[in-house]
Amino acid sequence: MIQLDADMQTAINNAFTDGCPILWTSAGTDGQPSSNFFGTTQAFSDHELALWMRTPARGFLQRIAENPKVTMMYRNAGTRLTFQIHGEARVANDAAIDQRVYDNSVEAERNADPERKGLAIVVDVTRVIQRGEVVQSRDGATGAKVD
Repeated sequence: MIQLDADMQTAINNAFTDGCPILWTSAGTDGQPSSNFFGTTQAFSDHELALWMRTPARGFLQRIAENPKVTMMYRNAGTRLTFQIHGEARVANDAAIDQRVYDNSVEAERNADPERKGLAIVVDVTRVIQRGEVVQSRDGATGAKVD
């Protein structure tokens, strides 16, 4: 079961202002991974993340349409908090969710899309990895060592 605790949610929600950009990786059907920093990353619930994709023509959207599996990496060197989240991403296609994700994005990111031309992505978390070990998993399997 996935349940992102308050510390993880706070870290994610404050990543941009704390100077700890969150790195996302996705891969399309060609299998080639691509990584990008998305400053709008936010905890959407205790088992979901969201981000505002202010440029819908980005390759990220094409890749998640082909293969929804994504990875997010968070690291704060000052606090030594590091974790990786795996999930399945989808375009929200819901005006209320779009509004919520946009509104919860940091001001600098909202200012980069004042006309709200972007759209919301929601990620269902499938597992959480810390210190090379699966600590949470949607299917309940934890303890596995991963690199």
